[in-house]
Amino acid sequence: MKLPGNMQAMMKQAEQMQKKMQEEIALIRVEATAGGGMVTVKMDGKKNVTAVKIDPEVAGDVEMLQDMVMAAFNEAGKKVDEATQEKMGGLLGGMGLPPGLL
Repeated sequence: MKLPGNMQAMMKQAEQMQKKMQEEIALIRVEATAGGGMVTVKMDGKKNVTAVKIDPEVAGDVEMLQDMVMAAFNEAGKKVDEATQEKMGGLLGGMGLPPGLL
């Protein structure tokens, strides 16, 4: 089915914007800490962990270490989500779409 010219142009624009958003999201880098900086997690925009740093002081207390690692990972994930929403809002702001549509 062939779409009218205006619709084709809109679809092409939407595809270009989606590609740009994916590129922008891939560039996101966040860092989150737990335990006053005793555990640090770095994450990219696709929620891949790029680095984990653990202060040797907490290595002896396994339970506390596990809690801090989990907290740092969760915080990093939230930061990626926030940065993604911010980037998407900036890119989509001119289209007049309601928040959360894409």
